[in-house]
Amino acid sequence: MIRTFSFRNFFFVVALAVFGGSALVCGQTSVGDEGREPNKIHLQSGWQIQSSCKVAEKGEVLSTATFTPHEWYPAKVPGAVVANLVADKVKEYPDPYTGMNLRKMPGVSYPIGGEFSNLPIPKDSPFHCSWWYRTTFSVPAESIPTKNQGNQNWLHFQGVNYRANIWLNGKQIADSKQIVGAFRTYELNVTASLIYDQPNVLAVEVFAPSENDLGITFVDWNPMPPDKNMGLWREVLISTSGPVAMRHPFVDTRFHGDSLDLADLAIYADLKNGSDKPVKGSIEVAIENIKVAQEVELAPGETREVSFSPDQYSQLQIKAPRVWWPAKLGSPELYQARFRFIADGTTSDEQTVKFGVREVSSELTEQGYRLFKINHKKLLIRGGGWSFDMLLRSNNERLEQEMKYALDMNLNTIRLEGKIESDYFFDLADRVGMLVMPGWCCCDAWEHWGKWTAEDKDIAAGSLRSQLLRIRSHPSVVMWLNGSDNPPVAEVERRYLEIEKQVHWPTPTVSSATQQLGAVSGRSGVKMTGPYDYVPPSYWLVDTKHGGAYGFNTETSPGPAIPPPQSLRKFIPAEHLWPIDEAWNFHAGGGKFKDLKIYTAALDQRYGPSTSMEEYSLKSQAAAYEGERAMFEAYRRNHYTSTGVIQWMLNNAWPSLIWHLYDWYLMPAGGYFGTKKANEPVHAQYSEDDRSVVVVNSLFQKFPGMKLRVQVFDFDLNSKFSQQSNLDVDEDSSNRILAIPQIDGLSATYFVRLNLTDASGKTVSDNFYWLSTKPDVFDWQHSEWYYTPTKQLEDFTALKTLPKLTLNGSSSVERRADHTVVHVTVRNPGKALAFQVRLRVTDGKGEDILPALFEDNYFPLFPGEERAVSVAFDSKQVTGTPQVLVEGWNVEPKTLTLTPRIATDQR
Repeated sequence: MIRTFSFRNFFFVVALAVFGGSALVCGQTSVGDEGREPNKIHLQSGWQIQSSCKVAEKGEVLSTATFTPHEWYPAKVPGAVVANLVADKVKEYPDPYTGMNLRKMPGVSYPIGGEFSNLPIPKDSPFHCSWWYRTTFSVPAESIPTKNQGNQNWLHFQGVNYRANIWLNGKQIADSKQIVGAFRTYELNVTASLIYDQPNVLAVEVFAPSENDLGITFVDWNPMPPDKNMGLWREVLISTSGPVAMRHPFVDTRFHGDSLDLADLAIYADLKNGSDKPVKGSIEVAIENIKVAQEVELAPGETREVSFSPDQYSQLQIKAPRVWWPAKLGSPELYQARFRFIADGTTSDEQTVKFGVREVSSELTEQGYRLFKINHKKLLIRGGGWSFDMLLRSNNERLEQEMKYALDMNLNTIRLEGKIESDYFFDLADRVGMLVMPGWCCCDAWEHWGKWTAEDKDIAAGSLRSQLLRIRSHPSVVMWLNGSDNPPVAEVERRYLEIEKQVHWPTPTVSSATQQLGAVSGRSGVKMTGPYDYVPPSYWLVDTKHGGAYGFNTETSPGPAIPPPQSLRKFIPAEHLWPIDEAWNFHAGGGKFKDLKIYTAALDQRYGPSTSMEEYSLKSQAAAYEGERAMFEAYRRNHYTSTGVIQWMLNNAWPSLIWHLYDWYLMPAGGYFGTKKANEPVHAQYSEDDRSVVVVNSLFQKFPGMKLRVQVFDFDLNSKFSQQSNLDVDEDSSNRILAIPQIDGLSATYFVRLNLTDASGKTVSDNFYWLSTKPDVFDWQHSEWYYTPTKQLEDFTALKTLPKLTLNGSSSVERRADHTVVHVTVRNPGKALAFQVRLRVTDGKGEDILPALFEDNYFPLFPGEERAVSVAFDSKQVTGTPQVLVEGWNVEPKTLTLTPRIATDQR
């Protein structure tokens, strides 16, 4: 069933779900960790690394217990080479996230703003040589193969960047022709190579990707480390099975109709006979009270897919299933399927997989735009582009924190462009109901098809197969993109489509994230038309040829995102904080985005020139708020003429000044709260193109008896227009309620305020706009792929004349079992508008407590107005008494006295 939505205490429902609920508890053990899978040994610690240029011995010696490493660096896996060197605090590898330290590293000689992925590693770079990874490990007694058990031991590499030779106990077990491709997964039968009564030694020689390899790349988002992230970047583990191993279990689901009261389950799994003898047995699958079984005979060394269809097994047609829904549209219900292979009365291998009963489809609208449906319901995709950490460091707790933010901003989708995340990420998305749209990267070897060798084609195909088999069971995955900025050429696309058919890929595939025709599949139904640099808020509704609110825009943005001063000081050295210089530009992007000139010129014109870093950042929060809000609001107003929008980007790979909704330090600022406001489930918004006021509802639920109040004020807060409307809000709707008439005598800068209340009188949406009688004028003829220039911009320089105000307020702290909620009440006793009021919660030493979920922030306070805002965060983030700071555009900074509050709910 679809969940009935209530606005009462909605913020606390979200806060409890992400801090106190089972879905997002920080530090939760991930599926696959040691202790939960007794038949697996995760080789994480105890590694050492060194350059082959400094090691004379070869693999047959390095992989023996008689070799003693000298002056090798300690390492962890997963962990790329430079990531480990930075963690070890090797002096040649200073923190690359601060200032321009990255440029000090050996091998970093590529041009600033250049795309290192497309350039060769310099011959004098320490990463021109291969690097060795070495570790020792023991296997438990239950792994020992016996004549009765026929146990098989498997060595798994979940990610190697880019080529490798592998040695175990003095013997080479794989070479760099077999182990090649960053996104391929590898499994080697090492039963005969392991030593069962003493430690084993594993040595892996890893080679960095070249400029022509299908590696892990960053393009214009941020720079790359000098090793191009060479190394063992995903898990390495040993697993044990009987003679037959179970692989890639998968349950696909389809509904019989719109009522969702009957669903078909189709089951697939691969069986792999690792022994040199034929094996007869039975594969059994159990899903709650559903059980199916099938007899199987496997030849020596055979791998075979086994399937169960609902046509053959009537019990796989289930009535009244618990349906998996995206967050806020219902509950992301999950089932668990247990797969076992039994031979000679003994379980040879078993795996469990969680899945959701859900169905994703897409269609082309009359205008040719791709429209997605979830469980037969139309869905406007609203999301952000995701990036790995620049050094590919993995951190499950941070994944949880960032997922909290995406949910809090009311986004429903995360796009992975060539950054196919970990199993933990997809498990997390499944649990919380976040949709994911993965696919390949752009602007590098992945799209240089004309240069591909026969080996490259095989690597690409193997990479696709590996990743699709890995993620196909996740209900959160909404599509797969076979290309990014270009669709694959015909030969490659045919091969991709055939693989997708072979693995029973359950959701739509799209040729690319661009509007170009697929050579085989034809029209994509999506567009990639920018912009990426600054455009004013009016752009999204008035543009009809580029990135405006029509169709499905797979990546777009109102431009740079300048963090607050507290974050800027962490990565911009003090001597470079003002004026903007090369240190700032180094933390911009590459190519067209290697400086902030377009953005700064627009900011100066709209808000007035800045004289300090603090002023520049302050104005940037206002610009980001109005820019992100306008983009999402435009796409919501125009649904389903608009069918999707992905903000480029959600996060960054390092501390950055462009393309994020929260910064590297997890500080939510103007763009975050503009996005959160625009994506309220039920939302009142103003349209600059026709002065209309629209109420949008993204929920599958009606809301009768609502009231909308629309007010217009001049700069001195004199009322110039006021109207109240009664309305019933339909489900999944966009309704134009009224148009504000032309008003004579408005000040150059004026304000519009909207307030939407439900039938009980509770505020559902409160929205505030600062507008100008001087309109934006676009220079359409000179539009570029990355932005449209303007001849004139709105004028908000009057905002600098707002008088300074001191706000009154109080705050209290409520400590719960695993999270803390700070309740803040703030009041404006003055006679002027308090603009962009910002609340901060610190640890008492001045450091912001992050991550934190703010009910609202960067909000206005009219004279005499009072607001109550709550802030929730993980209790373990602070041991002392937190402090609340109130500041803002024209607000004198003030610390509020914090009083204890008795917890009313210990969940």
